[in-house]
Order: sequence, then structure tokens, then C-alpha cells
Amino acid sequence: MEQLVTIELFGQQHTFKADSDENQAKEVADLLAKEVSRIKSQQTGESSAASDFTTLMLAALNIAHQKLELETRYSKFTQDLSERSQRLIRQLDENIL
Repeated sequence: MEQLVTIELFGQQHTFKADSDENQAKEVADLLAKEVSRIKSQQTGESSAASDFTTLMLAALNIAHQKLELETRYSKFTQDLSERSQRLIRQLDENIL
């Protein structure tokens, strides 16, 4: 079911439709708003539209980078888990037989 979620960026509210759970959509919007705010606080006092766009792009790139890092870690974790499980199964098979 579509939900409307509002996010405030650069002093303006933006509303979008979200197909996912409303709470999850709000978490995503909050994550973006926090990252934009973090980057904005690190920049100098520029407040032009180009600066806002740059800030938004940096926030999106940071979040995308974090996502890729998590995917890599998850992939390594699942591979390690699979290898350990196979070793345990072999050990169990050897000790049972």
C-alpha cells in the first residue's frame, strides 16, 4: 500500500510516495536528512541552490558507499558462515561414521 512520507531538506518539505512500510520509509527519509545535515554542518556558509545540490549528492554518495560496504561485509559473512558450516558437517559426519 502506498504511503505518503514527508522529509525536510534545506528548510523545505518534500512529500513522496513510498510502496514500503511507512515506518521504514520514514527511517530512509530520516537517514537522508541526517546525512544531509551532517554534510551541511561540515561545509562553509554557502547556501546557494548549487551548494544544496552538491550537499544532496554527497549525502547520496555517502549512503550508497555505506550500502556497498555493508553488502561486501554481508557477502563475506555468508561465505564464511557457509564454509564453517561445511567444516562442521564434515566433522560431524566423520565422528558419527
